[in-house]
Amino acid sequence: MIRTTLSMAALSLAVVGCGPATSNNSTAEENIEEIIVTEEEWISLFDGNSLTGWTGYGKDQPGEAWEAADGVLYFNSEKEDGGDLITKETFGNFHLEIEWKISENGNSGIMFHVQDNGNYDRPYHTGPEYQLLDNDGHKDGKIITHRTGDLYDMIESTQDASKPVGEWNKTEIVINNNTLQFFLNGVKTVETSLWDDQWNAMVAESKFSKWEDFAKFKEGKIVLQDHGDDVWFRNIKIKRL
Repeated sequence: MIRTTLSMAALSLAVVGCGPATSNNSTAEENIEEIIVTEEEWISLFDGNSLTGWTGYGKDQPGEAWEAADGVLYFNSEKEDGGDLITKETFGNFHLEIEWKISENGNSGIMFHVQDNGNYDRPYHTGPEYQLLDNDGHKDGKIITHRTGDLYDMIESTQDASKPVGEWNKTEIVINNNTLQFFLNGVKTVETSLWDDQWNAMVAESKFSKWEDFAKFKEGKIVLQDHGDDVWFRNIKIKRL
């Protein structure tokens, strides 16, 4: 499905004289401009000053550790009432853009297709994770598939494209039918097919194999993880595909 969309986009670019289709080494922006057809407009998931549109996982409101002000969504690890933050809305095929920065030695993540219906104790029982980490400071930085830009515990990033602690990074997650792509600061770090035999084999070899419904759903909520460390987010937007 993505291949067809790419071809159509490349043809459109050629007609208007904008140049040839991108190569395999093209940047995230070039790839995604071709992948995404404007079927819907971008949806802002964060208004910059409130947690409208979000709630706590398994709760009726966000934990007090999640603070919103001046265009930044901040997880304050000094506050006891935290928990994972989850969208109220559900998404299937989508293109998510989000900027973030991690604290020193920090760990967090972005999960997707998460089910919050009372049947599962944790978001990671159903939703795969885009890992966010201080690769140099956190112990997980020494584990393949546990570093920033990885599909956590399943696929290692093509390269470390993360910026140093304290600097803003840009993450993009694209799901189009059965294809998943991760981008970090313009670099494609992961691409894989979803729900086929190869995917099921990867799940079976991961720590998630103990949860029978992990990564089985084709739509669900977006989750920002409370891993006990300070983390900041901004410019959060999504487009349905």
